[in-house]
Amino acid sequence: MKGIILAGGLATRLRPLTLVTNKHLLPIYNKPMIYYPLEAMKKSGIKEVLLITSPHHAGDFTNLLGNGEEFNLKLYYAIQKNPTGGIADGLKLAREFAKNEKILVILGDNIFDFNLKKAIEKFDKRQKGAVVFGIDMDTKSKQYGVIEIGRTGKVSSIEEKPDNPKSRIAQTGIYMYDDRAFDFIDKLRPSGRGQLEITDLNNCYLKEGTLECETIDWWIDAGTSHDELLRANNLVAEKVKKRKL
Repeated sequence: MKGIILAGGLATRLRPLTLVTNKHLLPIYNKPMIYYPLEAMKKSGIKEVLLITSPHHAGDFTNLLGNGEEFNLKLYYAIQKNPTGGIADGLKLAREFAKNEKILVILGDNIFDFNLKKAIEKFDKRQKGAVVFGIDMDTKSKQYGVIEIGRTGKVSSIEEKPDNPKSRIAQTGIYMYDDRAFDFIDKLRPSGRGQLEITDLNNCYLKEGTLECETIDWWIDAGTSHDELLRANNLVAEKVKKRKL
């Protein structure tokens, strides 16, 4: 399985912090935000990772990360020329890199320390399908997609920021897909926001009944607001200090 990290976008919600840098290069306590998904890839056993970013700060990523040797990874880069094209639009740049293998996708502003290795091993045994990762939390804030899991363990619905959530499982930015993901993306049409949405890709698997959900213990989307960025810094600092004691 190969790894893909999406680290593009304009991050207008974090301005003025992102006027001169990419949000994924901002610090989360003692290291840059982009280190967290890279470390998750390494811990899960992934060996090759493609980092997809926008052209404005691509050089900053290469200066910081190089070829991935520091993480014991082979790191490659791709440029998403349209930073507002959507997550699925960025993901389609990974077709040649994936070479018909299954993929683990992590959004670059996702902060967590859950070991994905067992979930990857389980998914690797499946012939087809996809996995979304969720977390049990208050979903009434209308900030996240909400995952409903049926009796069989398959996902029965995913709703984007619903007024009346059907469950407490919020969708994170961690996904696994089989080798058909890029064919599904080719069939997607832009949403009302003019983007190719990752939710629409997930719904392709949902419709055929092959979408499953794995839950993790804690997670923060550090790129959504200044408050969430601060919360990520505080929570990571607390966890690091506890491990040192």
